[in-house]
Amino acid sequence: QVQLVDSGGGLVQRGGSLRLSCAASGSIFSIGDMDWYSQAPGKQREWVAGSTSAGSTNYVDSVKGRFTISIDNAKNTVYLQMNSLKSEDAAVYYCAANIMTMARRSYLLYWGQGTQVTVSS
Repeated sequence: QVQLVDSGGGLVQRGGSLRLSCAASGSIFSIGDMDWYSQAPGKQREWVAGSTSAGSTNYVDSVKGRFTISIDNAKNTVYLQMNSLKSEDAAVYYCAANIMTMARRSYLLYWGQGTQVTVSS
């Protein structure tokens, strides 16, 4: 069994910062790409940022220069440092990871439960 647990969301003023975390646990053999998505009320879930296990990163244009994704491979944890937050960044943020388990030697996509980010003006 594999579990992803998102944390770190909360209420922050516009221009402020938050750091989201997502820890993977369970019978993990290997982790591939890890990503963050956001979903605002009434909208589709959207990809925000991604990182390979080797540390190659990519971002949606709207967060470039403000958000930073990083992975701690020893802790099986992905982070999203969010700076200069804007009202439009408010959403539920989900992590997603491609994980190979001990029992099943192929990658499957797992999701965290989501963490709420609220930005006040």
